[in-house]
Amino acid sequence: MKYRSRTELASSILEAANGGATKTKIMYKAFLSYAQLKEYLNFLSANGLIDYDSATQTFRTSEKGHRFLKLYSQMDDLSITAKS
Repeated sequence: MKYRSRTELASSILEAANGGATKTKIMYKAFLSYAQLKEYLNFLSANGLIDYDSATQTFRTSEKGHRFLKLYSQMDDLSITAKS
């Protein structure tokens, strides 16, 4: 398996949390260990990229998180066209 950057991992988590997801679903969708998941969820929450709903125990990508995903996608598109 190839090395994934912190930005790529954060993007995977935010994508998995789109529309709401539990820790378990995010962990499996983003292919992370539980230790990695806890670390990244704390980081993303502290920076306002992901929100936690304690009533349903789910995480949801915030508006700021959606902007991050959009910018990340644009950067990824640019790097792909630069390599071609």
